[in-house]
Amino acid sequence: MPITYDTSFVDTMLPNTAVQFWDRVAKSADREAFRYPTKAETWESVTWAQAGELVSKLSGGLLALGLQPEMRVGITSGTRYEWLLADLAIGCAAGATTTVYPTTNEEDTAYILADSECRVVFAEDDEQIAKLRNRKSELPYVAKVVTFDGTADGDWVISLEELAALGEAHLAANPGLLEQKAAEIRPDQLATLVYTSGTTGRPKGVRLRHSSWVYEGTAIASMNILSEDDLQFLWLPMAHVFGKVLMSTQMACGFATAIDGRVDKIVDNLAVVQPTFMGAAPRIFEKAYGRIVTMQEAEGGLKEKIFNKAFEVGREYERRKAAGEKIPAGLNFQHNLFDKLVYSKIRARFGGRVRFFISGAAALNSDIAQFFNVAGIQILEGYGLTEVSAGAFVNHPDHNKFGTVGLPFPGTQVKLGDGDEVLIKGPGVMEGYHNLPEETSKALDADGWFHTGDKGSLDEDGLLTITGRIKELFKTSGGKYVAPPAIEAKFKAVCPYASQFMVFGEGRQYCVALVTLDPDAIQPWAEENGLSGKSYTEIVNSPQAQEMVEGYVKETNAQLNRWETIKKWRLLDHDLTIESGELTPSMKVKRNVVQANYQDLLDSMYD
Repeated sequence: MPITYDTSFVDTMLPNTAVQFWDRVAKSADREAFRYPTKAETWESVTWAQAGELVSKLSGGLLALGLQPEMRVGITSGTRYEWLLADLAIGCAAGATTTVYPTTNEEDTAYILADSECRVVFAEDDEQIAKLRNRKSELPYVAKVVTFDGTADGDWVISLEELAALGEAHLAANPGLLEQKAAEIRPDQLATLVYTSGTTGRPKGVRLRHSSWVYEGTAIASMNILSEDDLQFLWLPMAHVFGKVLMSTQMACGFATAIDGRVDKIVDNLAVVQPTFMGAAPRIFEKAYGRIVTMQEAEGGLKEKIFNKAFEVGREYERRKAAGEKIPAGLNFQHNLFDKLVYSKIRARFGGRVRFFISGAAALNSDIAQFFNVAGIQILEGYGLTEVSAGAFVNHPDHNKFGTVGLPFPGTQVKLGDGDEVLIKGPGVMEGYHNLPEETSKALDADGWFHTGDKGSLDEDGLLTITGRIKELFKTSGGKYVAPPAIEAKFKAVCPYASQFMVFGEGRQYCVALVTLDPDAIQPWAEENGLSGKSYTEIVNSPQAQEMVEGYVKETNAQLNRWETIKKWRLLDHDLTIESGELTPSMKVKRNVVQANYQDLLDSMYD
């Protein structure tokens, strides 16, 4: 039976994010709220009451600087405790946060801050401050910069501590000011301005209301999958709505969050923090899967045989369990044995306490989800967009159907439009695009339905499957439609060394692909194949690597329709990166950028 949700909470939601935060501080004052790494690499813990005290001072500081309701305040920083403090302070001062990725180039940073008319900017360090100084003439509205770790000049740039001191004095002179502000914020007031990183053209500012964030957190809380006793590990870019929605969920549920945005520290941090859940993009799970599989292949012999047998048994066990079939005693014994020998060791890599991961921002391969499920780690795939405040669908631990993104959030409606386009309506839908009325009218119809641009299907239980991005679907010269993401996911599931697999073929007689390998995963393989000590470029250009990739392409082709098969491919001598502009900060491929960068190489495969 599918899960059904009670939607009555929508009528009794708290009015705004400031009230939501202060309500949580009052309810959970002495409980742990946040945990963050110090410079000595130890972890510091903060209660809700302590966090509330800091937010009060910072919020008071913003008000002392003259912040008025809905005035924008930028944050250009990586994910860290101070990011959350700044965002909460902006909301409690009735301002609106404008998010900027720390990797955003100087020109786009200036554009976002100018287009949003930011009055104050929180800048992480001297690198971020330099971007602002170099473009100061283009930032006429920015009156003050507040830095977390950078150099303050006592004039245009002040420290976080100076802002807090300013706020403490301002609140002392104006008792009850923050309570008054919280009471005055309208539910439909602008809370966040998030600029989408788009594949072409200038980024668009998405206007998200206070009521949308309160709804998102409250809707997830109503699913009863999280409680005060959970511990989240948060590394996601907070400039991305996936990270922000997990923050609003924390306010609604009251669990503690350990925060560290350093991607290279994720695995080490999980072992130390031992969280009960974490949100992540599929690339994180792909990398973890690839690392586990390649390590077992490198071990070889008996260990590899035990590993393979464990997952053969595990898949049969989970199949019977999902079908409601009786599990034979022998199968149950084997499953328990392999849990001790194999599955528990995989769980230990993630701290040993994870109840589930939440996957979003891109499509998750169902084979990889099933692999982790066998090991006792559920991955709940969800779906959403910046324009719907991140979350709109998610699977439930008690009804997790691989390949789908689950049911709509309670209170959210879905229907399929022309060409099976997914349309969404509900409290999470944006107000519109900032200063772009024509773009808003294209995306939001007169009845309030947001047109996602994604193609999907709904099953008999109401669970949504995303079948492709409408603009990413292409037609071959033979008239056949091809959905690249589905093919790409299949390759990544069979090739543990893959980083990216990008399929092209619009208007051509057959499909081709560009391939990149994971620099970490390929090293053990190189040592096993006589390439020890070689550089990444030397490894991927070797005949051994070409032969290995060819084998996985053939394995993938065996699962495809004839017109979808990859006839030719090229292995790039470097991986795609965020810094190169070929990946978004949430690690999605900018397909148009990649195609433009390698058009000559793609054309050569049709000569």
